[in-house]
Amino acid sequence: MPLLERRRVIGERAMISHVTLRQGCSVPMHAHENEQFCCVLSGRLKFTLGGDTPREAVVGAGEVIHLPSNLPHAAEAMEDTVVLDVFSPVSEKTGIDRGR
Repeated sequence: MPLLERRRVIGERAMISHVTLRQGCSVPMHAHENEQFCCVLSGRLKFTLGGDTPREAVVGAGEVIHLPSNLPHAAEAMEDTVVLDVFSPVSEKTGIDRGR
């Protein structure tokens, strides 16, 4: 994806992604089987959380958002942002890999 860089470490039951999103980077609405914890190291992300009544959540440096399995979500980098994403279970693809 343009404006996004990712490095992953994949274990037996979990994986960690170190992701850099440049300001304006938009991850489209998607859902995945993986449970996800998004730990924002620097910057700010605006999440749109799906369901019957979508809502927004802004997550900044030092904060963590939990995204349960199969929850539709999208994200937009409000500024240059670095996150650690923790996923369980492991999978070959996550939301940013869909449709490639």
